Amino acid sequence: MKDFFEGIAWLFENLLLYPLDALRALELDSWFLANILNWVFMIIGFLAFLYWMKQLKTFNDNDEENRDPSAHSFLG
Repeated sequence: MKDFFEGIAWLFENLLLYPLDALRALELDSWFLANILNWVFMIIGFLAFLYWMKQLKTFNDNDEENRDPSAHSFLG
């Protein structure tokens, strides 16, 4: 059983997490490139936010929402 868990540890340490170790080593040379993964996630989040705002504007322009104060039970 011990060999099984050591095999899982080897898999993660030597194969699956190698790209993150390379980014950590790159930090001394280039801060921007070392944080490229964070920049990618921030860009994806920003694009999702823009898409969400566009969809909200589309529904708002269609006047599909009932804006009467008594339209929702939690408001009245």
